[in-house]
Amino acid sequence: METAAANISCPPTPLWNVERPFLTGRFHQEAKHTSPLADDSKGFSLDPFCSPGLNKAIGCYDAAVQELIVIDDLMSALVGLEGRYIYIKRIRGKEDEIAFEVDASMDLVLQEFTHRLVPLCKSYLLIDQFVESRSLFKNGLVNHAFAAGLRALLLDYKAMVAQLEHQFRLGRLSIQGLWFYCQPVMPSMQALTIVVQKASANNFLGSSVLNLLQSQAKAMAGDNAVRSLLEKMTECASNAYLGILERWVYEGVIEDPYGEFFIAENKSLHKESLTEDYDAKYWRQRYSLKEGIPSFLENISGIILTTGKYLNVMRECGHNVQVPASENSKLTSFGSDHHYLECIKAAYEFAGNELLNLIKEKYDLMGKLRSIKHYLLLDQGDFLVHFMDIAREELMKKLDDIAVEKLQSLLDLALRTTAAAADPCHEDLTCCVVRVPPQTFVSFSLSCTDDDLEEPTTITGLETFSLSYKVQWPLSIVISKRALTKYQLIFRFLFHCKHVDRQLSGAWQLHQGVRVLKIQGTAISRSSLLCRSMLKFIHSLLHYLTFEVLEPNWHVMYNRLQAARSIDEVIQHHDLFLGKCLTECLLLSPVLLKKVDRLKSLCLQYAAATQWLISSSIDIADEGSRALEKRKGRFLLLHLRKFERDFNSELQSLGPVLSRNSQAEPHLTHLAQWILGAGGNDH
Repeated sequence: METAAANISCPPTPLWNVERPFLTGRFHQEAKHTSPLADDSKGFSLDPFCSPGLNKAIGCYDAAVQELIVIDDLMSALVGLEGRYIYIKRIRGKEDEIAFEVDASMDLVLQEFTHRLVPLCKSYLLIDQFVESRSLFKNGLVNHAFAAGLRALLLDYKAMVAQLEHQFRLGRLSIQGLWFYCQPVMPSMQALTIVVQKASANNFLGSSVLNLLQSQAKAMAGDNAVRSLLEKMTECASNAYLGILERWVYEGVIEDPYGEFFIAENKSLHKESLTEDYDAKYWRQRYSLKEGIPSFLENISGIILTTGKYLNVMRECGHNVQVPASENSKLTSFGSDHHYLECIKAAYEFAGNELLNLIKEKYDLMGKLRSIKHYLLLDQGDFLVHFMDIAREELMKKLDDIAVEKLQSLLDLALRTTAAAADPCHEDLTCCVVRVPPQTFVSFSLSCTDDDLEEPTTITGLETFSLSYKVQWPLSIVISKRALTKYQLIFRFLFHCKHVDRQLSGAWQLHQGVRVLKIQGTAISRSSLLCRSMLKFIHSLLHYLTFEVLEPNWHVMYNRLQAARSIDEVIQHHDLFLGKCLTECLLLSPVLLKKVDRLKSLCLQYAAATQWLISSSIDIADEGSRALEKRKGRFLLLHLRKFERDFNSELQSLGPVLSRNSQAEPHLTHLAQWILGAGGNDH
């Protein structure tokens, strides 16, 4: 059941329509007396056998005279007027409760014929009453159109009554003849009566009226005449609704003054929110389906919604939306030929192709995605190496001491002086500081429920640095805030791995410098082996992330985007790519992510301690005292053994975890092959 929306403002019904019933025909339906025999001024009579003003019981006349009087009264009753001996009785407070009473002294045969025709008289009154009441503004366009169709039907009905009355005046109509001519009309009028009573009782509006008409037409499948009439009424009522639908699927505009259309528009959501709202509500909630979809459109309601959304995007871009129009594409009616379905599907294909071409060609979607891949997925890492070199001092600062403006200027410098300068999209790249550590950022970004995260005080710019990307409309539909956040998750993980790799590489260079000095010692040798094992681990991890996860998934997505036929397919493939990358990069596995972060932390601690270890070894080599040399050597070995033990323990503990989850997640098998292989040559 559908009721009028509270927020829909309808023009008020003019007072003259209420106060002057003679303009609307409602005066015919108002009872003007209380007792059929008490009123001596019944008005003039058309009956030539009775004198005006007389109110004798009909039983006083012969049967032949009674028949003429009854036919005359029935002519009035058929158009909702009271006769002299057939009375209309209404129940106060119930508009659809109408009864016809007959003078008890009437001949029994005539009474029988009268009672047979009473349902037709009642049907006319109820339908006429429905037409008057449903023509008010507040009842919506569908009710207006339905009432107009009923009004046209009643005109034909009145023409039939006028022809019967003419035959009666010529003396050619008997009571049996009247019944004979009225009988074919009765099933149709009764079927319409059922419809208007249900519509009035439930205050049906819009699609509810159409669904009611369709269900009644299906229920009358055994009576072709009645079914055809109900289908015609459905077509009349749906004309206004199809007009709204046609405007939506051909222009992307909702012109729905009474809130009857099954697509709702949320005007509080704007396209700019796509770059700010993590949930990307604009694309999903700016236009949405409501309850009360017409049954004949239910199966393609999603296509209809999407078609208008596509056209809206093009209009927002200033693109000229011109759906090919022709007489065959008009949605003026629906029927068994399903022509309207073909028109809607044709409009959907046109809108989908036009929008996809617009985004791919004019706004260069693939170029933007490749650019994001270069920077946020580190496809071209030369700019990052240069940036990490020149921004090292700033990135080493504590969180509150970092100057984002300085980082941005250094990033611009790195972009201009590397191969990235050839990319026309490099100016859209910006840097930012995410004020939560990577692990917390992962859980926060994926759940987005905690607004009061506690800011850590011990982390530096290396843990908080991230890149962002400026995305303009309409590309923000695909590369939304949610998608960019996922890119940032992957970037921060890769960036931190690159940082660990740089620190370990620095430690390895120190070892090579010591080798040049030809210093012999157990501590230096063991430290060199440990450094090599850590480098092998981080290189294996980076190789897995880039060549086993990001590159293959990117090529799969790229091929799918080339074959996509709509922007929704593009969004789906892009989201699938990001989701798969997050999963296979362990960012959705807290247990594995924690273990990998622990291993990286050990690598950083070791790299930071390498300078002290090597300088201490050099000091030992310079000392002349053998006892002091032994004591310092044992001390260094203790520290090295602790690093070795912790690193090897964490690395080996990955094995059981990866094995347990490898059946459900096949990518973990590749991860195990690369990372666990790094620990195979530790001793």
